[in-house]
Amino acid sequence: MKKLFISQPMNGKTDDEILAERANAIQAVRDSAGEEIEVINSFFQDAPSEARPLWYLGKSLELLSEADIAYFAPGWEKMRGCRIENQCAKEYGIERIIEA
Repeated sequence: MKKLFISQPMNGKTDDEILAERANAIQAVRDSAGEEIEVINSFFQDAPSEARPLWYLGKSLELLSEADIAYFAPGWEKMRGCRIENQCAKEYGIERIIEA
């Protein structure tokens, strides 16, 4: 079983929009993987109210370290955190799926 990390733009989106995009990403990876996928929950709905962007990035990188596959949702290249996650996945040999 492979572990899936999802990197996606979240700024300006509702929780419902984020969750819908995640569901689509999960299904796309499951359809193409040919094996069971465990999804790493990288959507922090219960983050501390004072959390700053680097807090989110630090938590995301910690979770990314557990992943076998990293999926990058459309628009990832415009978001600083997603770009950093992508570079880390690349540098550390995590399989990447990049959506345009």
